[in-house]
Amino acid sequence: MDAIQKQILMEVAGLESVPHGAYNIRTNGQSTARSVTANIDIVSKADGSGIDVIIKPGTVGESVHIPVILSEAGLKEVVYNDFHIGEGCDVVIIAGCGIHNCGTQDSEHDGIHRFFVAPNARVKYVEKHVGAGDGAGKRILNPVTEVHMAEGSAMEMEMVQIKGVDSTNRVTTADLAAGASLVVRERLMTHGDQVAISSYVVDLNGDGASTDVVSRSVARDRSYQKFDSKITGNAACTGHTECDAIIMDDAHILAIPQLEAQNIDAALIHEAAIGKIAGEQIIKLMTLGLTEAEAEEQIISGFLK
Repeated sequence: MDAIQKQILMEVAGLESVPHGAYNIRTNGQSTARSVTANIDIVSKADGSGIDVIIKPGTVGESVHIPVILSEAGLKEVVYNDFHIGEGCDVVIIAGCGIHNCGTQDSEHDGIHRFFVAPNARVKYVEKHVGAGDGAGKRILNPVTEVHMAEGSAMEMEMVQIKGVDSTNRVTTADLAAGASLVVRERLMTHGDQVAISSYVVDLNGDGASTDVVSRSVARDRSYQKFDSKITGNAACTGHTECDAIIMDDAHILAIPQLEAQNIDAALIHEAAIGKIAGEQIIKLMTLGLTEAEAEEQIISGFLK
């Protein structure tokens, strides 16, 4: 692994070297490193299009890292990864993709992830996307996440894209059985002429199911963002979706929160707020010795934490 690939690995997965536990590192279209444990198995799909991650029932305190690195211009791939989380598990799955493009051709990674979460299992899923390189070719990421949650299961999803990705179209769907809980936290920043579209569709199908989908974003320069979320309550359930965005320069933001209740005991809430950085916040920080640009960066950094 060269210096560029190591830097990408650090940014998308927080790794300076290969991690402990189970992992699969994919580099420029090939699986380049893999490790399994007694409780977590990783199996390549027969057609080579991705992997199956199988976590045994009762597995607690273990993690899986599945970062993807693209450092070749012009490389385009679609990868299908399935995650089978056994009953009673409590695990962390860290994914993400980094594209370093110094060429003139576009580079693209489309990751399709499906999660099958068994009863009373708990999962934390972290997905980070970054782009780098000074080439004219675009850095394109189109993640698709499909979540199926059984009774009493819980999942927390952290979706992060802070810099360098020219175009992304994120599609996330989930269906929840009775007592299941899904929490989504999206953090996003676009700049230049970048385009970022996020779509979340959550079906609450069982009594006591709940979801909380929150996006925080910053749009700078001439970039465009669209946040489209829909929660459907088909039972006695609770759901909340929120978009909170800062708009700067000549950017464009579209927020479309949607709710659909098909049960008299479905309690659903949506919120959306888009605005610029308050002038008094900048002035307050400038009185402490920061320049206007430094004050803006400080506010943005705190907002996206």
